Amino acid sequence: MRDPSCQSFRETAIARRTLLRAGGMGLLGMTMPKLLRASEATVANLKIAPRAKSVIFLFQWGGPSQIDILDMKPDAPKEYRSPHGQIRTSCPDIEICEHLPRMARHMDKCTVIRTLHHTMKNHNSAGYYALSGHAPPSDDQRLRDLPDLYPAYGSVVSKLSANEDRGMPTFVSYPHVIADGSRTPGQHASFLGKKFDPLFIPRDPNEANFRLPELSLPGNLTLDRVQARRGLQQIIDAQSRLLEFSEQARGLDDYYKNAMAMLNSPRVREAFDLSKEPSWLRERYGRTTYGQGCLLARRLAEAGVKFSTCYFANSIGGRSKTSGGWDTHGFDDTRMYPIVEAYHLPVTDQTLPTLLEDLEQRGMLDETLVVWMGEFGRTPKINKNASRDHWPNCYSVLLAGGGVKGGFVHGKSDKHAAEPAEDGVTPEDLAATIYYLLGIDPKALIYDTQDRPLMISSGEPVMEVVA
Repeated sequence: MRDPSCQSFRETAIARRTLLRAGGMGLLGMTMPKLLRASEATVANLKIAPRAKSVIFLFQWGGPSQIDILDMKPDAPKEYRSPHGQIRTSCPDIEICEHLPRMARHMDKCTVIRTLHHTMKNHNSAGYYALSGHAPPSDDQRLRDLPDLYPAYGSVVSKLSANEDRGMPTFVSYPHVIADGSRTPGQHASFLGKKFDPLFIPRDPNEANFRLPELSLPGNLTLDRVQARRGLQQIIDAQSRLLEFSEQARGLDDYYKNAMAMLNSPRVREAFDLSKEPSWLRERYGRTTYGQGCLLARRLAEAGVKFSTCYFANSIGGRSKTSGGWDTHGFDDTRMYPIVEAYHLPVTDQTLPTLLEDLEQRGMLDETLVVWMGEFGRTPKINKNASRDHWPNCYSVLLAGGGVKGGFVHGKSDKHAAEPAEDGVTPEDLAATIYYLLGIDPKALIYDTQDRPLMISSGEPVMEVVA
């Protein structure tokens, strides 16, 4: 049963549907776009107190197994239950995989949603759903990254928070562009325009020389000279009328302006300088690409970045004990459990609890929402390769800090972790919850390239997880 505080969202949605039924007719001399923009202005007055100042989105590309990690079923038949044992945690109501002993000590800080579900069984479609909170037009491994698909969460946050801090990027992603055959949609601003694309860092933060050369000027080139050259370029662009006819060019121009603002910001350079961190802390996060990425996420949140997306791996994975994502079907004589035990779980048990500890010790956890999730889970029944396949019907997501309850489980799966038994949650609901915790109305409007109004989420915030 939904919390009564959600009523304002439903009333807003009803009001918008009434406007939409007005179609293209004028009302008191107002066109439909003007009516909708007037509605948006009204909704903008609906203030939601933010619980979180920033989000750290840790995307587990490939699909971690719910039944082997956060929703174990020790009493299930052998063909379903995990070969891993489960251990007690700092929260009496939560037991997790035995290979996460450090994480077990921090579950009193976390909410586990055990009933996230959808119907997309292919990585690209499910990945887009997880990264945007909107269902794809089809369940297709070849789903293309088209401009009519929805933007990433961080781009929406950037669009609706654009004037808060011009010196820092609002949305940062790194260190991979994920794909399964073709580039997975939902990683950038899409129809919102390149101005709201993430500041994407395609470099390994674990490298000794990790830095951002694009945010540094050559020694013989001052910022004044760069701006002068930019002024000349703008004159040429205006004369060619490029900016008048090319929406993409306008987006690039906005993106360039943002980059110039960051170029002149010592705060930006400082935020990305991992050498400022003590070596013992870097070792505690783990000297891996993902471990140092989690440390970088904390630095970015501390510096004022509102949304950071750190990708666990650049490939769906499944065949390596030292790299790759969570996609472990057991093909080609590989097996899920040696791989997961050797790489995925140890990396998770090093990075995630360290991040939570670090945020808490700095007094940042209450205002930083950490989201740990993949695009789907794994089949409850173990396959003939002693592994598990794709399963979107019911899987788990972990939330911590940023206004969510600690030591809390939302929803209950059935006896095999195959379907929600109580309190199912859709990706749309999760998206609405993230926006709500950031103080953003989940029913706020954005506009596509044809100026059509679209709600940023069609779901409802899961108020039961809000502290």
